[in-house]
Amino acid sequence: MIEILAPILIGLAYVMLNSLIPERHRQRFNAVMVGGAGAAYLSGGALGPWELVFCALLTYVAFRGLDSWTFIGIGWLLHTGWDIVHHLKGQPILPFAHGSSFGCAICDPVIAIWCFTGGRSVWAWRRVGAHDIRVPG
Repeated sequence: MIEILAPILIGLAYVMLNSLIPERHRQRFNAVMVGGAGAAYLSGGALGPWELVFCALLTYVAFRGLDSWTFIGIGWLLHTGWDIVHHLKGQPILPFAHGSSFGCAICDPVIAIWCFTGGRSVWAWRRVGAHDIRVPG
């Protein structure tokens, strides 16, 4: 149970913390993050040259993500697939944590869903709600 709940909570924490980044910088920051995720498995080399191919693919997707939240979401879903392959192959993202690739495969779609909604601040409801409470005059 904790193997599933913890990665979901990590994904939600990522979304909440990113929501604190000013909107004008949030998309670029997340494009850089998904680009970095593409290189996460390079040092393990479990899939040989395919590690480089995947890194190049996610670099391109991250570049497109500079202008598109959809591409950032696609990047996180691609990384989810890469996590699953590494989990099944037995080469975790963190060598000292056997289930880390499995956890990452659960966390990444949480982030992707947020990206597909446009990466909006989850704290924005507080600002909108505050305007609704005011009484004219």
